[in-house]
Amino acid sequence: MSVELVGLAILMFAVTYPPRAIPLLLPRFESLPPRALEYLRLVGPAALGAIAAVEVLIGEGPDGSPVIAIGWEAVAVAACGAIVAWRRNLALGLLVAVILIAGLRAAGIA
Repeated sequence: MSVELVGLAILMFAVTYPPRAIPLLLPRFESLPPRALEYLRLVGPAALGAIAAVEVLIGEGPDGSPVIAIGWEAVAVAACGAIVAWRRNLALGLLVAVILIAGLRAAGIA
């Protein structure tokens, strides 16, 4: 695993996050209708779920075309989803999934 792009990721965070976060911190944000607030609260988990689904379930076939691939990563995502549904804690679910995959890779299984 390479860490050469960590600096770029930090730069991208510094440039893109503040313009998105500042409007959410303004006092007028709380005056939005409850339905809009509920929608905005669910945008993050929905985007994370979409990214996880594509990264975990779509592989590359022998001819370079996309194929559905079920592996240990899919098991980790399912475990994450189960923990989030059970404990209502996204951070805990992600931590369990990362530890599961790291352990399986360290053991040479995944």
